[in-house]
Amino acid sequence: MSAYFVTSTGTDIGKTFVTAGLIRYLKQAGQPVAALKPVVSGYDSSVVETSDPAVLLRALDRPVSAEAIAAIAPFRFRAPLSPDIAAAREGRAIDFDDLVSFSRNAVAAETGILFIEGVGGIMVPIDAQRTVLDWMAALRLPVILVVGGYLGTISHTLTALDVLTKRGLRIACIVVSEKDNDTVPLDDTVASIGRFAAGTEVVGLPRLPGGLTQHPAFARIAALL
Repeated sequence: MSAYFVTSTGTDIGKTFVTAGLIRYLKQAGQPVAALKPVVSGYDSSVVETSDPAVLLRALDRPVSAEAIAAIAPFRFRAPLSPDIAAAREGRAIDFDDLVSFSRNAVAAETGILFIEGVGGIMVPIDAQRTVLDWMAALRLPVILVVGGYLGTISHTLTALDVLTKRGLRIACIVVSEKDNDTVPLDDTVASIGRFAAGTEVVGLPRLPGGLTQHPAFARIAALL
């Protein structure tokens, strides 16, 4: 068994897309794989088919149902805000110990590869005192850091690397996920981050045509796990 925590430098960077792509690649390679998205904000129960947990379930070839989503994403909130604020809007709060226990139990029970996808960026608040970084530090899993290809991402990425390293977390790889509106060539961004990444592999994932979910970059990422 091996488990990885998928995080990023911010929201809407590509964590779910990268996680789903790795799931599909590993399944096609015949490897057992599972995934969790324990905390979700911006979750609308009336359109579950487009939610991040649904994307992961489809990649796993599992039916999308309320029960299946609850099993992999127990902490769900409607407002598209940081989890602490989204939970407060509903008069709720995330019990950090319960979140860590849920994650650890899944790691202990999994016999294949498990991906735990975080929420937002590495410093997004989970409750009044803890962030996603504290969640990662409690689990001590290798990290897959997904970053954007936008102008400014190099500074954001190197800041994230510094914070993760200081907390003693091992970074399995960095994935630069390109978007349509990126103005910097992907190869330039990958090369620049790589010069400062202290030996951590940096993989560029180009934007893919609509409906396409597979790319050779996923094989390269999987080889680093």
